[in-house]
Parts: sequence; structure tokens; C-alpha cells
Amino acid sequence: MILNHIDDGEGHVIVLLHGMFGSHTNLNNIARFLSSNYRVLNCDLRNQGDSFHNDTMDLTSMANDVVRLLDKLDIKQASVLGHSLGGKVAMQFALMFPNRCSKLIIADISPVAYAPRHDVVLDSLLNLSDLDIESRAQADNFLKKTIDNEVMRAFLLKNLSRIDGGKYKIKINMKAIKENYYTNLVAAPSGEPYTGPTLFIKGETSAYIQEKHKTSIQGLFPNSSIEIMGKCGHWLHAENPNLFNRLVSDFLN
Repeated sequence: MILNHIDDGEGHVIVLLHGMFGSHTNLNNIARFLSSNYRVLNCDLRNQGDSFHNDTMDLTSMANDVVRLLDKLDIKQASVLGHSLGGKVAMQFALMFPNRCSKLIIADISPVAYAPRHDVVLDSLLNLSDLDIESRAQADNFLKKTIDNEVMRAFLLKNLSRIDGGKYKIKINMKAIKENYYTNLVAAPSGEPYTGPTLFIKGETSAYIQEKHKTSIQGLFPNSSIEIMGKCGHWLHAENPNLFNRLVSDFLN
């Protein structure tokens, strides 16, 4: 099965991989920006967006999804940009298939195992997926019971899809995400070091890339550098898209 993706532009191929609970639309801005000079494959990860559902959801399987997509399109090598969970998948891809990865860009995630931090969101979306949803307002009111942050709710509600009869469903595979999250999805990427050019971009106010992670970063990605985006958090590509786009473009060039 092949990842759902938007294929736009011409030239050297850039693969974009979004974060958890998201879809390719989260990276539309950088996709549009890059497509004037590159061929951009803006992908939905398995079990998310409009990609296929599968009970297996670990970094190795998801890295293999990227290779299958490249093989299907007869692409020998690509640069890969991933944010959050997509960044972990991108790292695993580079570690497993270094000859297929020309450059690597990681947005606000480290190659380390993280303590689970999405319990409330996981349970809320899983419960929402069991509901008979009549409207977006109904879904938002349901999420309000456990998620106060309006921006976060709006982000999560992008996963609503209209079905026959005018009702809605959650299109991400919450069962698979919940079953894999506490083991496979919080795990660290692993493999022999990737020596290709690598850029880590950190949000200044985000705790996802920390000083103590630098040993792991240099160990697995010895040809890497870190850029810090001031006054930005984990959603750095959305908080300051112009700076994010420039950092990515400068690195690729």
C-alpha cells in the first residue's frame, strides 16, 4: 500500500512528513514554497490523513512506507523533511536507507525516547471516534470536556470527515495509534549513524529538543547542525513560516 500524497513541482525530490494527529495539510505552506524549485511529495503517514489504515505502526514500518512510495514513483534519492512524529520517521528512513536520503531536515524532535505526553488527546479522540457525530460543533463541545486549548481542538478537528447522510467521522485510525503509542511511537529511531547533511530546527520555547539530547543527535547524525527559531514553540513551521521556509531553503541550497 502506498502513502496518500500530493505530488507538485519539478526537480530534486523533497518528501514532507507531518506529525501525529495531523495530515499533509499541516505542511502545505512549506510544500507550496518549495514546489517552485523542487518536486515535493507532501505525504499522509499511515493511519492518518487519507492514507491506508494498518494495525502495525512503528518507525521501521513507517520508514518502509517512504521507501515504497519512492520505489512506486521510480525515485532513487530524495531529501526528507519531518516534523515531530514525521521527524522520527524521517530519521529512521535516513538511518535505514542512507543511500536513498540526500539531505535530512528535522523539525523540533530529537532521536530519543520520550515519556508519553498525549494521554488526554488519545483518549478524547478515541472516545470521539465512537460517537455518532452530527456536526463539527458537537465534536468540539465533546472535546471541550477534556481539552481547554481552542487551537489544539481546531487542529484535532481537522481530522473530521463528512460521510454519507451528512454526518462526520474521525478519519485517523485511533485504535492503531492508541495501541502503538506507548511502545512504538515514543521510541527512539535506531540504526547505524547517518553521515549525510542534516539540519535540526528547534523552537526556542519547545522542550522537544534539549541540551541533553545533543549527544544522541551527534551520535546518530554526526554531520548535523541545529538552528533555533526564536519565540517559537513546537509548531514552529506554523508560528513563523517565513523564517522556517528560509532555514529549509538555505539548507537545501
